[in-house]
Amino acid sequence: MADDSDGRRLAEGAGPRSVVLLCPGQGAQQVGMGRAWADRSRGAAQTFAAADEALSDEPAFKGTRLSERCFEGPVDRLGRTDVSQPALFTAAVACWQGLVEQWAPVRLHAAAGLSLGEYTALHLAGAIGFIDALRLVALRGRVMQEAAEASEGGMVALIGADEAAATALCSDAASGEVLVPANFNAPGQIVVSGHRTACARAVDLAGERGLRASMLQVAGAFHSPLMQPAADRLAEALDRIEFAPLQAPVWSNVTGRRHERDDPSLLRKRLVEQLVQPVRWSEGCSDLLAALRTEASDAISLHELAPGSVLRGLMRRIDRSFEVTSHDQPPPPADVAT
Repeated sequence: MADDSDGRRLAEGAGPRSVVLLCPGQGAQQVGMGRAWADRSRGAAQTFAAADEALSDEPAFKGTRLSERCFEGPVDRLGRTDVSQPALFTAAVACWQGLVEQWAPVRLHAAAGLSLGEYTALHLAGAIGFIDALRLVALRGRVMQEAAEASEGGMVALIGADEAAATALCSDAASGEVLVPANFNAPGQIVVSGHRTACARAVDLAGERGLRASMLQVAGAFHSPLMQPAADRLAEALDRIEFAPLQAPVWSNVTGRRHERDDPSLLRKRLVEQLVQPVRWSEGCSDLLAALRTEASDAISLHELAPGSVLRGLMRRIDRSFEVTSHDQPPPPADVAT
């Protein structure tokens, strides 16, 4: 894949930079995220200002602003699902606005996002406007937080398991409770989700089977049947959203394949399913990379939007032949291509 030599291509008149965007999900949040982009980029600053105004009546931001939570925390508030999801969405979009200013002209070739990040990818690919997507993400975070608080759920990270081993572990540790595979992040890296007591049993049983397992610090059992109340409320909101045809391919978390370009009803269905079914990130990335291999992909580069570099790390486990550039912070001014 292309390295970061696109600036030379632009200088030589070779046409716009063509990029694939990877959009982070919950867990990537960190205090200070997006601040450097907002300080450096007018578009990024405008993105945060628009989010502050749009969510001024949202319960999670009562008495504060989304930008304040992103820039100043505190970490325990930023980590709440109802705060982190709209905050992460806004930070990623702000990062993209800053990159557009640096790279123009630029073309979005394709996009994928991990869980929440799928909404970022859909917005950037033209399916939904910024304010509609932001309000939808804020609702998603709020109903997931409420479902988590009502269900006594948790999640466990497994290292060394394949899908068959993770499924068998869940079946054996469930004991009549909910416990299912929830995230297929990369080969040998799977997260299971369900009732907290079932998660505790899974940790013990995993050790007996030679797997490394650890409880995650999350609010609840995401991507499991315990999120069904949240899925039902999200479905009602999605029915009121008008989706436009995708201007670039976006990969689905549920299927691991690209969304149909112009099928709003199926898109709504997949986004509802995403709350209660496993995220097939590894499969989706592999399918995306396979598609790139069939194209003239030497001029296409992969970029992870802010914050963090979680997705770059996962991609190294999925396929080391593809390099991902992370954009947690804007580059120094001297590094900006002109």
